[in-house]
Amino acid sequence: MTYDMLGPGALDYFPCRYARSKLMFRGPARDLTDPYIAFLGGTRTYGRFIETPFPALVEQVLERPCVNFGQPNAGIDTFVHDPFVVGAAQRADAVVLQVMGVQNMSNRFYTVHPRRNDRFVAPSPLLQSIYPEVDFADFHFTGHLLSRLEKVSAERFAVVRRELQRAWVARMKLLLGQIGRKCTLLWFSDRRPSPVDLATVGEAGFGPFFVTAGMLAEVADRAANLVEAVVSPEALASGTEGMVFAPMEELAARRMLGPMAHAECAKVLAGAFRGA
Repeated sequence: MTYDMLGPGALDYFPCRYARSKLMFRGPARDLTDPYIAFLGGTRTYGRFIETPFPALVEQVLERPCVNFGQPNAGIDTFVHDPFVVGAAQRADAVVLQVMGVQNMSNRFYTVHPRRNDRFVAPSPLLQSIYPEVDFADFHFTGHLLSRLEKVSAERFAVVRRELQRAWVARMKLLLGQIGRKCTLLWFSDRRPSPVDLATVGEAGFGPFFVTAGMLAEVADRAANLVEAVVSPEALASGTEGMVFAPMEELAARRMLGPMAHAECAKVLAGAFRGA
């Protein structure tokens, strides 16, 4: 869907491409021959509905170029499989990697689209054998899929969740190994990492979906550090205030963290870089 189709009020993200990457990035395009900090992540890093997302705010504070490679609804697979992004991260002075959830990546139970990782492509024979009563043709997105699987059987869903978590740890180790130890992991959420699994899909809140403190500990030695940006109650209560969206985007905007949350995140990140 193009932004012209969304009607008046939609935010212009100045979409651009770099080199031979098949991904479309938030623009305007930046000069990658100068030193920069690379930001990788999902919808929050991209800054959907946010006029000045946290990578741009960090740039203002640090007065250092910060290049936004975020992708809406991305999982780890988006970046692992894109040679341009990996190369850009390797060449960067520093990298900020937003911690993304476990749902949007291919695994032993299902495959996702290689770039639009929230798109469910197909179940594996293993998942079909675990859930023989489920018609997988009904699903187009991973969130819908997992919500239905949990409702059908919480016991069987626990098996799926554990597999997704194992796959997340392995994929994160792969991506961090590709980037190097200059990567700052960013936890940007309405809560701190939990030491135990959240009980249900509905309790995931703003995510990252089913990522625990233990999982972060398993990958932390491959990163420079971990920064936790936990949004304040005031920022959560601000809702869509300050967001830019067309009328038909309002429902999606209500599921996002707003400008105040991005400002809080930028403050924590900039402080971490200044203290490094």
